[in-house]
Formats: sequence, C-alpha cells, structure tokens
Amino acid sequence: MNIAHWIEHWAVATPEKTAICFEGRAISYADFNEQVKSGARILKSGLGIEPGDRVAYLGQNHPQMLALVFACARLGAIFVPLNWRLAPQEHLHMLTDSGAGIIFVDTLYREQCTELNRALSDCRFVAMPGDPDPDWLIAVDPPVNSEEDDHYPGIDLDFPLLIIYTSGTTGTPKGAVLKQEAIQYNAFNSVIMHDMTSADRILTVLPLFHVGGLNNQTTAGLYSGATVILHRVFDPGLVLDSIVREKSTLTIILPAHMPLLRALPDWDRSDLSSLRSVLTGSTTIPDEMIRYWHDRGIPLIQVYGASETCPIAIHQTMGNAFATAGSIGFPAMHCDIRIVDAQGKDCAVNEPGEILIRGKNVMSHYWNNRDATRDNLVDGWFHSGDIGQVDETGCYRFVDRKKDVIISGSENIYPAEIENVLMDHPNILEVAVVGREDPRWGEVPVAVIACPAGHELKKDRVLDWLNGKLGKYKHPRDILFVDSLPRNEMRKVVKNVLRDMVNR
Repeated sequence: MNIAHWIEHWAVATPEKTAICFEGRAISYADFNEQVKSGARILKSGLGIEPGDRVAYLGQNHPQMLALVFACARLGAIFVPLNWRLAPQEHLHMLTDSGAGIIFVDTLYREQCTELNRALSDCRFVAMPGDPDPDWLIAVDPPVNSEEDDHYPGIDLDFPLLIIYTSGTTGTPKGAVLKQEAIQYNAFNSVIMHDMTSADRILTVLPLFHVGGLNNQTTAGLYSGATVILHRVFDPGLVLDSIVREKSTLTIILPAHMPLLRALPDWDRSDLSSLRSVLTGSTTIPDEMIRYWHDRGIPLIQVYGASETCPIAIHQTMGNAFATAGSIGFPAMHCDIRIVDAQGKDCAVNEPGEILIRGKNVMSHYWNNRDATRDNLVDGWFHSGDIGQVDETGCYRFVDRKKDVIISGSENIYPAEIENVLMDHPNILEVAVVGREDPRWGEVPVAVIACPAGHELKKDRVLDWLNGKLGKYKHPRDILFVDSLPRNEMRKVVKNVLRDMVNR
C-alpha cells in the first residue's frame, strides 16, 4: 500500500466531499482521485516512467501539482519540485543532480525553460495536462483508461517519493530523499499537532515546492479527508478573504508574512474566529508576533523541523501553545530528540546543544551526496546544525543555528536572543545579527536593521535602548541600517550575505 491509497479511500468513503478548492473551483475526492490516476497513466504509458525515475515540476501551486505527487506515489517514481523563484542556472543544478528525465512546466515558466531545454538533452520538457497551448513543450494526453496503466504492482511505503532541495543559504542545495513512509509518518505527526480531522478547511498559501508548504498541513489534510483551500502564491488580501469568506480553520503564516497581513486596512476588524490555530516556524518568532495572535485568542503553534525531517520534528499544540509561548514545544509523537554537546554527549537540562532527530519521517539520504549523508545522518540520527535546549518538563526551545553562534572571547552569543529583544523596539521592522571578525575578541555581534517607511533610527539610540535588556557583552558593537534584509524563498534571512556585508 502506498500513500495514493489515501485519495482512493476518500474517493470511496466521501466521493462528493471537496478535496481541493482552487480559484473558485471545488474538486471532489472522486474527481481528484481520477486526476491522480490520469496523471499516473500519462507518466507510465505516455512518458514511459518507471519506479525510481525522477519527475520534476516547475510551477506555482496548483491541484495538478498535487495530483502528480500522488501519481508518482502510485508508480514508485520520485517527484522533484523546483523553486520557481530560482534562476535557470540553479534549476540546472537540481535537474542535473537529480537526473530528472521529465519536467512538467507551468506556462508562466516556459521562457526561462528554453535555456534549460538546450542544456539538458536527456530531459523532456512537458506541458501540464490540459494545457491548451503547449507551444514547444511536449503535449501528452492521458491514454485510454486501464487499470494496468495507472500503477505498478508492489509499490509500498518503502519507495522514495520526494527529492526536496534544501534552501541553499549556506552553499549548493542538497537533495533530501524522503520515502513514502516519511510522508505517512509526518502526516501522523501533523494530525496530532493540529487535532486535525476531516472537518478542517486548510488554507495553503506557502509554496508546495518546499517541504513545509507541502507536508506541514497539505498532504496531512488529504490523508485526513479534509478540504485544502489552495492559493497559487501568498497574497495578503486573498489570505484574509479565504479566512473570512471560506472559513479556514488551519493555516500557516510565516513570521515574514505577518506584518503584511497586519498592514491590511481590514485585518484588525475582520472575523478570524474560524481559525482553530495558526502554524508558524522556519525561523525565530519574536515575542511581539506571538502576543498578537494570542491576544486575539488564536493559538500560534510553533513547529520545528527541516527538509530532512519532512519536516515535523518538535511542535506545540493547541492545548499547550499559550502555556509554552516562545518555545517550540515537545517532540512529535513519532520522533526521538536529543540535545548533545560538541563531543556528542547528552546535554544537561537547560544546557544548549545541537538538536538531533530520529524517526521514520527522517530522510533516507541526500541524493547523490555520500559525504553530506555521512556527515549529517549518523546511526539514524539527523544532525540538524541547530542549537536548542530542553527544560525539566521536556519542553524544547530553539536557541540558534549552530553556524550562527558568535564566539566572542570565551562567551557564546546567540544572535536570535538579541534579534528577539530588538524586535520589541517600536521603530524596527526587521533585524538580523551576525558576527564580525575582531582582532581582540575573535568575533563581535553586529546588528543589521531595517526600519518601517518614514522612520529613522540612530545607532546610539538603539544601543541605549538595549541597556537593562541584555548583558553588555551581548550588545552589538556596530549597527548597519538597510532598506530590507536579504531572504531566500522561504523568507529566511540569508546570513551569509550579511556576514559578507559586515566584514567588508
């Protein structure tokens, strides 16, 4: 049995139930199941895809993308979603590295694929099913319906399903290989995290090319028989409309998106009562953002994980989000977590150390990268490169990225702690702290700050404001002001760029 069985199950149990709402169109579970089978026939009989073959996709969120994921699950093929925000050269690396033989191309990205098409003679560029104007792309219609054409026998949860390329903030992206088993166990973890049921209406606005947008709620919602309200891209006005008009019950809002929502004229007076909770993560969450949701009576659930963990590893729940505000919660049901020191020994309570994760949701390996697999996956434990700590109740807190820790003299300085305090300043829109080389101390912290439009700050005023809020050794030795911080596709700050800036 493979995860495409989820869709078949609900197509029988609740055939008329809406699986996906997309741009005013409701797709029932019965219809979505037919889309999945049709996609499998296109892949198998139309394009000759066999188990283990890689199938790439370049395009924005769309029901057909989800259908292709489950079609690959039926065939034992491996789906490779590409980040549409990247440049052709970056796509070239991912397609070459994965050895994808097929790439489905959304009409919006045909032009940038012409260069890739010339560079990749062994990869076929295919129009999306039903595209009325395939242009130079290969057009493939689904073959005549046949049970033999829409699956391969013996495909089970042990087959790889996804290659998710890491965001690449520190170098060349690596392809994390996730088995169908990982997606299944991640769905189990998500159901527990959200108290998810078939009655939920899940608003998906994050990109499905990222493991968070695809698996935190979306695939788990389809496992649960819920309704997924799918948006092509994040649009603040459309998000508000979906919450108010379509009565969304669950959604994910990244910290970088929260100010955009709050800036909407109708946001504060809009009815958000349908939301049972809001999920967030991907970076440190400032206390001010947590208070905003909690003051409205909406639990803000923090989740911790990575592409390599599918991603759910540690999380809060609706039941403990208020009591454990500022933490990342407790280990997911199907995960083991350790906090270890530099020698690999378990840390004491409240002692910071690296977060290690083990579970059936963890990747099997990095595609085509034995060295990275050996370094990051040791005896079944994924070494996250993140620093965390656990208290006496078993509640975990994220401290910082291991590579971001600033060692100044003999002291460890965690930039996230400084950033959290600075974000409480009324005239700071966003901030990141990185290390600058120093002949005396080795490194010293430097803050890079962006202010809201129409506001201006002076360095001395910011440093004075920190008095009494942080130990003096943690105070930034310099402050740089910028219009905005550099971010990747998941809106994470790219600190390598900032380190280069402050060390020039």
